[in-house]
Amino acid sequence: MTLSSARRDTKARAMDQKVIDLYDAYTHGGISRRLFLDRLATLAGSTAAASVLLGALQNDYAQAQTVSEDDPRLSAGMVAVPGVNDLQGYLAKPRSGGRSPAVLVIHENRGLNPHIKDVTRRLAAEGFLALGLDYLSPIGGTPADEDKAREMIGQLKHPDVVASGRAAIAFLRSHSEGNGKAGAVGFCWGGGAVNDLAVAEPNLAAGVAYYGRQPDAADVPKIKAPLMLHYAGLDERINAGIPAFEEALKKAGKTYELYVYEGANHAFNNDTNAARYDKAAAEQAWGRTVAFLRKYVA
Repeated sequence: MTLSSARRDTKARAMDQKVIDLYDAYTHGGISRRLFLDRLATLAGSTAAASVLLGALQNDYAQAQTVSEDDPRLSAGMVAVPGVNDLQGYLAKPRSGGRSPAVLVIHENRGLNPHIKDVTRRLAAEGFLALGLDYLSPIGGTPADEDKAREMIGQLKHPDVVASGRAAIAFLRSHSEGNGKAGAVGFCWGGGAVNDLAVAEPNLAAGVAYYGRQPDAADVPKIKAPLMLHYAGLDERINAGIPAFEEALKKAGKTYELYVYEGANHAFNNDTNAARYDKAAAEQAWGRTVAFLRKYVA
């Protein structure tokens, strides 16, 4: 098979569920890179075809700028976040002035990359004071190498992750351009971090978790914030925790909205990933997210 024919052949294979599930297992630490590449080559039919497939599976940050960095409506840049040593984040805010509802944006397990910075700007364009927190900043900051970023995420300790999130919420609640309230939205690893933050932070105004790991059912009564929970229909790994979580939310009388997007894969919101992005699901979830945050944080 020539490389050009491999490209044609693997274009259709890029959305094969076995390939996507394999990539999901790799990116979440279920298998090593060597084993992932070996299995990908088997699924693709050759090493050359696997190389093409890998390109389709990985994020393409050239697609990240839905809202450009120099958008005249916004002001954006890195800031220090007090409360945790060397904690930093990407703050985006409307130039229109006034006091805005604030939202913490929590990244996937790849750190504060161009896609998450763009999501932060998207929220600022919707009128929010938005902070894309770099949870890796205390240990050197998000690297360009995604594999290295995932390794670094694995080094973070749960109490430190929660402390960083709480510091960010305190920063946003006290910001001179905020309205005194702060919500949070997170994706994948960040979705789990939103759920954990909801357990630990009584001042969280609202939490939106995209395909995030659920907290222990025993901790659900500690949650004060209304939650919006987005799940992908094909995401068996994360969805296995839905029933116990929802039962605990109902039993504790918590305010929540839960949506499952049938036919969508984990990371369906990430429009820099051609293999898993689902435009219809992403747009519907985003509209719900913005409305939810406006309802509870504005």
